Parts: sequence; structure tokens; C-alpha cells
Amino acid sequence: MTVEEIKLRRLSNQHLLEPSDIMTVVRDLCGVQAQFFANAVHALKIRCSDFSEARIREQLVKNWTVRGTVHLFDPADNGLFLCCADGKNYRRNQWTEPSFWNRRGDWSLTPERQSLFTDVIVDALRDGPRSRDELKLICRQSGMTDAEEGSMFHPWGGGVREMCQRGFMHYAAQDGKAFCLTPDFSPVPEQKAMLELARRYFTCFAPATVHDAMYFFGAPARKVRGWLEQLPVTEVGCGGEKYYYIDSGRNYSGCEMAECLFLAGFDQLMMGYEKKESLFLRREHLKAVFTAAGIVRPTVLLRGSVVGCWSKKQNKLTISPFERMSTADRASVKEKAGALWQDIERIDFKEI
Repeated sequence: MTVEEIKLRRLSNQHLLEPSDIMTVVRDLCGVQAQFFANAVHALKIRCSDFSEARIREQLVKNWTVRGTVHLFDPADNGLFLCCADGKNYRRNQWTEPSFWNRRGDWSLTPERQSLFTDVIVDALRDGPRSRDELKLICRQSGMTDAEEGSMFHPWGGGVREMCQRGFMHYAAQDGKAFCLTPDFSPVPEQKAMLELARRYFTCFAPATVHDAMYFFGAPARKVRGWLEQLPVTEVGCGGEKYYYIDSGRNYSGCEMAECLFLAGFDQLMMGYEKKESLFLRREHLKAVFTAAGIVRPTVLLRGSVVGCWSKKQNKLTISPFERMSTADRASVKEKAGALWQDIERIDFKEI
């Protein structure tokens, strides 16, 4: 299999050549990364045939999932993403066991106090969604100290994150930080859940290498190889590397490479594979996309290669190409931008 064939399959499997419905897209992609809500919205906009922000807000949920990052996903997949240690910790309001959070030197909640404020937050959410600030105020009114607030509402998650991961609540699918009670679900045993997510990965991100899957899941090689032994994968070679895929049922013979795509920040096409071995992004341009601050910028994909980054503020679009672009390539980018955004009044090209 050639590099171009692999790229074409990946684009097709990720619904970038032929859109599909929202639920199919988020299930196939194992959710879309959403710590910046606008990025997740754009990632779905370029992939979904039934796209609307209202549908996203009404039908999807937001929570910590793959790699410990926040994703938008189908609520029917709560059982997969929130494995809760084989169900043992599903909505378990008991916090005596050591965890990443309570072993931190700055942790200020005793198990008893964490249990108390878990009940306070759950009770507050019974009346409907609440913002982070509203929940802080309610907890203060119930006696929470400043130090306890710093633990429960830690910027990286803290006790609130633990509540989300145990199935008590989740983020509302919106830009602001508001929380909702999570409907009842049946936790899937962790090994079974990870095997299902690996099946989706090697179907819809494939062809992919072991290193790619390690990067996407944050998993060691032995675990990925264990999944491959249990899945109906086909192995192909390319450039001395072994790639694996599960037949998706798609017919790739009629697929054509997209002339131009505006990928989202933290797009699954960038996050789904070992970045240093990317087939879409040349290594010398890595730092322009994957920043030292942990940001993954929105990119312009031209005929299967990332050629620059983009940003949009109101009705102005700025393209930052890595190298000088030809007149024809600039025309292709402008044409795609005009089709994607109806409010564009100005497009600037600014070389990095």
C-alpha cells in the first residue's frame, strides 16, 4: 500500500471526503477533542451531513475520556468512556482509596468532606445545569473553605473531574463550563471497553501503526499489540512500517483526494497518529502546529498535506502558510473558505 493510498483511506474513514450524520461521526472518531468548544464544533462541521450547533448541544455530552482529555461524544457511549474500574466506582461516593488527586501535596479535602460536597453538588444539579461558579458558591454556602475549593475545583479537574469520571455528572455541550447530571448507564468492563475503542480506531483511523495507537490512547505497546491479537486486522507494509486496519466496508476506488480542507484545532486527523511520524505534516513544521504550550492549531490541508495554519476572527480569515503559496493554491484556499464560511469578508495570507 502506498502513502497516498493510506492517506486517502484515513481521510475517507474519518468522514472528511464524504460527510455522515453526527452520531456516526462521533462514534467512529471516539469523540472529538473539546477543551476548546469551537474546535469541536468545527471538527464536526467539516464531517457531518446534518450539522447544526443546536444538535450538538442537544444530543452530545462533554467529559474526560481518551488520554484524559475532554471530548464531545454520544451519551450512549458513557459506559465505554467512563469504565469506572470495571464498575466498582460507578457513582461511588467514597474517596478513601489513594488517587492521583488525593496524593497531591496541595490536596485539602478529607474523604469525608469530599463525600459531603459530592452530595451538595449532585443535589444542586437536580434542578438543572449549573455553571462552575454557581457550584462554587453553593459549596461555599455549605461551608467549603478556600483550600477545599482549590481541590474540588482544581483547574486541571480535581474533585469535579473525579465526579465526572465516576458517572455523577458531565459538562454540558457548550462553550462555557456548566455541568449536568449524567443519566443512568451501565459501565462496560475496562478491558472490553478498550477493545471496542481499539476496534473503532483500527476501523476509522486506519491504516495505522502500533505507534499511532499508542499515541492516540496514551497506551503502552504491549497493550496495543494485545488488542491487535484480538481484532480482525489486516497487516500491510509501507516504507518499512507495518500498518493495521479493519475492513470498514467502504469502497475506496471512487475516492478522490480533497483539494482543500480546513482542519480544526486538535483535529482527530492530527491527534490520531504519532505526530513525529505523521503522513500529513512534515517534521520541520511540527512546532508550528503542536506548540510548546500544548495547543494544536487549526491547519490547512491542501491535496493531502498540511501547508499552514489558519485563524478566524469575526469575518476575517488569516492563513499562515509554512512556505510561499502559488497563486493557484491561494485560489483553492479562498474558494474552500468561501464555501465553508458565508461571512468571510477578508482573507489575509501571512507567512510564518
